[in-house]
This record gives sequence, C-alpha cells and structure tokens, in this order.
Amino acid sequence: MTVFAVLLAALAAFGYAFGARLQHGAVHDTMSGRGLGIRSQLLLVRNTRWLFGLICLGSGTALHALALGFAPLSVVQPLGVLALPITVLLNSNDRPGGMSTLPRSSILAVVMSGGGVAAFVFLAVRSATPTSVSSEAAGTAVELVGLIVLLLAAVALVSRGPVRCVAYATGCAVAYGLVSLLLRAVSQQVTAGRLAEVELWLLLVMGVAVLVGGWLVQHAYASGPPDLVVACLTVIDPLVAVGFGIGLLGEADAVGAWTATGEAVCAAVACAGVFALARYHPDNHNEVPPTVTEGSNRRVTSIDSS
Repeated sequence: MTVFAVLLAALAAFGYAFGARLQHGAVHDTMSGRGLGIRSQLLLVRNTRWLFGLICLGSGTALHALALGFAPLSVVQPLGVLALPITVLLNSNDRPGGMSTLPRSSILAVVMSGGGVAAFVFLAVRSATPTSVSSEAAGTAVELVGLIVLLLAAVALVSRGPVRCVAYATGCAVAYGLVSLLLRAVSQQVTAGRLAEVELWLLLVMGVAVLVGGWLVQHAYASGPPDLVVACLTVIDPLVAVGFGIGLLGEADAVGAWTATGEAVCAAVACAGVFALARYHPDNHNEVPPTVTEGSNRRVTSIDSS
C-alpha cells in the first residue's frame, strides 16, 4: 500500500504545479498593477484560468488525501516537493532562452530543496510507523497553527518583496500542513468503515484552514514568482506535517539516533534551498544594466520598477 500511496502523491504534485502556474498568471492578469485588493479578488472568481487552476489544485488535493489513507503522514507529505521542479520548468518557458538562462544559483536552490526532501522521504519510508490521530493531538495542532499563521501574516503585512512572498506562502504551507493532519484523521476513520464516527469539528477546521491558506497563497502569488511560492508550499508544508507526525503522533518513536540526525540534516538542506531561491531568484532582481543615451556623454541607468 505504501508504494500505491507514493504513486498517488506523485500524481498530486503534478496537479499542484499546474494549478499554481495557472493561478499565478491569473492573479497578475487581474491585478493590472493595482495590487490584489478586494475588487481584484472578486474578479478572480470569474476568471476561467484561475478556476481551471483551482480544479487542478483540487484534483491534486483529492489524490493526496487518498494517499494519506494508505501510508504514514511522514512518508506521503514530503512527496509534494516534486511540484517544485515541475513549476520551475513551466515558469522558465516565459523567459527568453528558457532553462538555459536560469542562474546556477537558482538551479542549485531547487536541487537543494527537492533533494533534501527526497532524501528525507527515503529515510522516513524505512523507519516511520503508522499511527492514529487522536482528538487531543488534533486540538493541539490547531492551536499551534493558529498562532504561527497569525505571526506570519503580521510579518507579511509589514514587509515587501521576497520577504512578503515567503511569509504569505509559509503561512499557507503551515495551514495546509494542519489540513493534511486532519485529513489523515478523517481518512483513517473512513477507510476503517467508521464514517459515522467522523467528528464534525475536524471538517469545519479543515474548511477554515483551506480558506485561510487559499487567501494567503493568492497574496503570495501577487508578491513573487510562482516557483518561489511552490518552493515554500512543498517544503514547509511537509516539514510541518512531519513535525506533527513525529511530535504529536509518535510516528518516529522507533527511529534510531543516526536516522533522526539524517532526517534533521535533510530538512535543514531543504529549508536552505527555499531561502536561497528567495534570495537569488531572477524575478526578484530589479536592476537593469545601464544603457548609454545617444547624443549624450552621460550614462543613464534605468530601473525596472515592475
């Protein structure tokens, strides 16, 4: 069943990548330089491109939720990082020269993010133990996530540029990490034939977390490139979910010291890759090489304010 769950999670990553790509383009088309205000957000609901992106994201979420019913949270969740290289490839098509013009620093950042999470999954598959999600564990996770999301939203509101993008996207990732935990709880009850025992508050909290995460990610799209947003989602989201799996569910109780150390190193490498992508992404560099104006001995430096 674990192999089947891994396959489902990999297919879900394609849905995430295409959905993020479509919604990022729709957000920027709708903004038209005015920012993502309430009027622009209402217009998005009628944008065909944005709606199709929502369908892709919804399909990926459904496949991911199904995968969570067949394997431990710490195995399934990190596989979403496959969406990152897919998004980078899609985004590079908009640049003259395609992938050949992508800086080595950005490529290295993607490799660090993807490779770190992939190595983490390899270690987790060999050691993670499936566990059930109790109501007490779910309640503790909700409290922690609520506090973290509020802090990240505050950081986003007082910052700008890549920092704002990362703060919004990380807030979304934390909210979606909670959704994965709650989805596992519901999936376990459904697959065990205990549909009548599904707690209503779990479904309500999942709905709120999805709406809050969706609002945050739209603002992340408005503040930075799609691959940076996807990097935050596909790295921070699984690390949050795995943290819940280890800290609240005890999925790593049987993990040895060396394996735990390796997982910690892999997580650190993956996070460093995200920060490197935010720092060196070409879309976050606004300077344009200076040009010489005809008939003048002065160098005129033009700054692209877009």
